[in-house]
Amino acid sequence: MPSAEDARRISRSLVSQLDDYLLPRLARLDAPLLVVVGGSTGAGKSTLVNSLVRAPVSTAGVLRPTTRSPVLVSNPADLAWFRQGQLLPGLVRTPVSSPDPRTLQIASAPALGAGLAFLDAPDIDSVEEGNRTLAAQLLAAADLWLFVTTAARYADAVPWELLTTARLRGTVIALVLDRVPPDAAADISAHLREMLEARNLGAAPLFVLPETTLDGQGLIAEDVIGPLHDWFKQLAADATARGAVVRQTLDGALAALGPAVEGLADAADDQEIAARGLDERVGNAYRNARETVVDGLQDGRLLRGEVLARWQEFVGTGEFMRTLESKVGQLRDRIVSAITGRPLPGRNLQAALESQLVTLLRGVATDAAEQAYTAWQAHPAGSALLEPDLQRASDGLPERADRLVRDWQEWVLGLVREQSSEKRVVARGAAYAVNGAGLAVMIAVFTSTAFIPTGMELAVGAGTTVAAQKVLEAIFGDQAIRTLANRAREDLLVRTGELLDQEAARFTDRTAAATLDAAPAATLREAATRVEDARRQLALTGSAT
Repeated sequence: MPSAEDARRISRSLVSQLDDYLLPRLARLDAPLLVVVGGSTGAGKSTLVNSLVRAPVSTAGVLRPTTRSPVLVSNPADLAWFRQGQLLPGLVRTPVSSPDPRTLQIASAPALGAGLAFLDAPDIDSVEEGNRTLAAQLLAAADLWLFVTTAARYADAVPWELLTTARLRGTVIALVLDRVPPDAAADISAHLREMLEARNLGAAPLFVLPETTLDGQGLIAEDVIGPLHDWFKQLAADATARGAVVRQTLDGALAALGPAVEGLADAADDQEIAARGLDERVGNAYRNARETVVDGLQDGRLLRGEVLARWQEFVGTGEFMRTLESKVGQLRDRIVSAITGRPLPGRNLQAALESQLVTLLRGVATDAAEQAYTAWQAHPAGSALLEPDLQRASDGLPERADRLVRDWQEWVLGLVREQSSEKRVVARGAAYAVNGAGLAVMIAVFTSTAFIPTGMELAVGAGTTVAAQKVLEAIFGDQAIRTLANRAREDLLVRTGELLDQEAARFTDRTAAATLDAAPAATLREAATRVEDARRQLALTGSAT
């Protein structure tokens, strides 16, 4: 569905936030506060982190993107917590810089107060998709997001999208406006504050850093970065303030789960409705195929052509009556047929019946495949599931249809044999009479009149047909011959239904593979409700509500 890709992205994001931040933070509310430093390409994030901890722990340079793998720096006393891997468990810890973006370099800086750590994240607008994805993941794991932008880039769209997302999640945000020309500082700062107010971010602390020359270690001078450095120093020294930041962000992240999960549940509903709708279209196509077969067995169309000619030949030559009356005659005809190489009329009729049925089955299966294909092609989800070979019946259908009809014919002969086992004529040894009676029953299946000659059948030769039926009725009884024909027709329809179900499964197997587990939407909504109830009881930001 059109909503599927967004839903998959949101799902991955939620799972990451649960694993990376929510679960480990709920387990340790007193763990060190994590400040994720994120921002646009070239904003000076790494330089800022190095300057705040007064050590060159994160590589800064002119080539972009510089930060390929994240760097986390903390006080030595807090290293054990971050090395454990509870926070951001999907990243491999390493003590040195690595080109692998799925690693997390852990560094220490004694100048940074205990209880606070900085994480230098990749660029949020990096030209590399992997960097952008990782940056978003890291920002979702932040207790506090320090957003860094420049005088030239502060109005870019991408950062504001992420700032809005962070606000909706309840993440505590602070901003750094870097590299501001002194003569434009007032105007740019005022404009930026207006933008923050317009997006309900006016309460976020804003620090403005002027254009400056870095020292020999590539650090911003202490007097320039002083206000920001002091703000974090006070935060590190105040456990109550750190706890308030953690609880505010955690409460916001938990509260944001509800709407996000509701969106996933809606997408799951879309999937379920789409799958059901696609299956219904397939069901309609193959239901029409079944109805066509039923009509074909009722309206006499299968008695046309070769079947009609062979039936007339069969009855007209008297073989039908002989098969019911004389084993000797049958044996003689078989010997003559073997000598002359000519098949018996009964064999011709059986072959014609088989051919006619197979042609009907192949035709309805082909029509159903085309109808289902066209119906899916008109559906936004169905078109994505189609492959060219679905436009026609399966390659193995002709062989399966042949086998179906032959098996059915054998079953009919067995049914006649079973029904006539106690009859005197058959008991006398006229075993070949079973074949003749079986063929008559098969012909009866091709009409809705249970072998009562009407319409086209009269044109074949009503007298002979009636005589043949009278002999059958004498053997089986009037009701018995009708019962045999009805049972044979029902069995053929069951076999046909199974064949068409196998053909339909080429479509429905695809929807089954793409369909979500049973009742995912209800499960998601129930889980979100339980989380919200627990959040309210926990009352992270005040009294329970």
